[in-house]
Amino acid sequence: MIRTFETHKVRKSKELSGCLWNFHTLSGEQKSILRQVAVPGCWETYPDTIRYRGKASYSRTFEAEGNVRLEFKGVSHTATVLVDGKEVASHYNAYTIFDVILSNMLPGVHTLEVIADNSFGPESALHVPNDYQSYGGISRPVVMEQLGDAYVQLLHFTPVWKGAAGELSKEGKQNGWYGRADINLRNLSQSRFCGTVEIRLEKEIWAVLPVELEAGEIKAFQTQELACADVESWFPEQPSLYHITATLLDASGEAVDDLIDRVGFRQVKTEGKDILLNGRKLFIKGFCRHEDHPQFGCALPFSAIQYDLALAKDLGANSIRTSHYPNDEIFLDLCDEQGILVWEENHARGLSEEDMRNPHFEQQCEDCIREMITSHYNHPSIYIWGILNECASHTEYGRKCYEAQYALIRKLDTSRLRSSASCQFKTDICFGYPEVVSYNIYPKWYHDTPVKEYLSDLYDWIQTDTEGSGKPFLITETGAGAIYGYRTPTHVKWSEEYQADALNEQIGAIFEQKGCSGIYVWQFCDVRVCDSWFDKRPRTMNNKGIVDEYRRPKLAYETVKKWFDSKGNYR
Repeated sequence: MIRTFETHKVRKSKELSGCLWNFHTLSGEQKSILRQVAVPGCWETYPDTIRYRGKASYSRTFEAEGNVRLEFKGVSHTATVLVDGKEVASHYNAYTIFDVILSNMLPGVHTLEVIADNSFGPESALHVPNDYQSYGGISRPVVMEQLGDAYVQLLHFTPVWKGAAGELSKEGKQNGWYGRADINLRNLSQSRFCGTVEIRLEKEIWAVLPVELEAGEIKAFQTQELACADVESWFPEQPSLYHITATLLDASGEAVDDLIDRVGFRQVKTEGKDILLNGRKLFIKGFCRHEDHPQFGCALPFSAIQYDLALAKDLGANSIRTSHYPNDEIFLDLCDEQGILVWEENHARGLSEEDMRNPHFEQQCEDCIREMITSHYNHPSIYIWGILNECASHTEYGRKCYEAQYALIRKLDTSRLRSSASCQFKTDICFGYPEVVSYNIYPKWYHDTPVKEYLSDLYDWIQTDTEGSGKPFLITETGAGAIYGYRTPTHVKWSEEYQADALNEQIGAIFEQKGCSGIYVWQFCDVRVCDSWFDKRPRTMNNKGIVDEYRRPKLAYETVKKWFDSKGNYR
């Protein structure tokens, strides 16, 4: 399954995943293993490669001719792509989309091979041994598309509210919405292409632009801000979605290509210490969630993703934080449809200044940000972009990195907020850049300071001694560990009773903290961590989930549900 809706009607496309591929290991201490495996998938879920780290080959045949686009939604964590034995692409980062254009292919059967590599090394600044598992394999779908001489490469839609502020907060059809479309077109031929690009909002023609492309040219087009009459605003309670279609027509008026996406009309901004969603003061009740499952690794199928979201909604959550990397498009589609707000962040967790001085760090971070925003721009559920979770935001070198990455986000997207989850208690020096100040705190777990005292001290420092004064404030992690089934009347750490007690105090204090716009509980479910973390995490798992890895509720489930149900979506 690629998306939850159809993305083309003119362009012919076919999923190359969703079937068995030939698989064999290429390196490591163990001998080569050859078998057929399901794609998408992670080789840590295969019986004989559970702990394999290194390179492995996935291959299959496909039939094609002419101009072909191959799109890879996610390969962990580096990929080398070969067609008929010739390398045609390489990519770093498991969590972002990349593609390759194959021009003038001869008709017939061709061989596709993807060499995935999940090994760690100095050339990898972001995929490092960490508090979550770095899986190997083709973990997200693969698509083949047949292209003509020219095609629609990108379609971004930005909603703009121009009506009265009070009207924006109302549900129902409104006439104050406008929008702007950005379209990139590419000419693959050696001849000049002339035609038009027609943009429809649902079935209505919204804009028509003349197109002239020189041989081999990639060109950007932009509409004016045009009215979108009688559309409904996107709210968590009413997640109204609209299809937007860019159709490329040649000089004779024949449709030669198209690209369809979905958009929602919503405005996200800050006003003093408040986060406003369509003019309403938003209150976040969320979970941090890893893409992780004992049966599927990070390659969760549609039904498993939806089950996670159903549990989150049952708990009263209105938001998910994609810790600590961009998520599968299917997850985002489902959040769009069900009104679940998303904090999506680039791929970096817990990196020291020394780690950030890796010569590949900045480029790999920026590539991740660019690919994340380019691919996920149209999702209305995404209200904030995050970067650099718990990195060196307390050092001057780190500050330069934060400044550069925040600037890149603003260059790519002016319609959303920015933040980063900090753990630098009263030492962070990067609050001047983002719109929202965010902190990860663990009183009652890593130290015994009373939660109210600790939180109040931190918040007062932000307001009096930092550039974050007067900005919205979020708690982006808090929680405690519990081993599923470990019950004891002594309420000691690692028991379900202790976790429930700690979360009751933590959430209560955060809900009562003046100026706080919400909370993300760490975390939704227990997840596997890298083997090198065995001495830090019982069971080689991060056990702070409200449910365990099999999604079985712990005692804290009802504790969190009680608090979340007691609070609405708005302040």
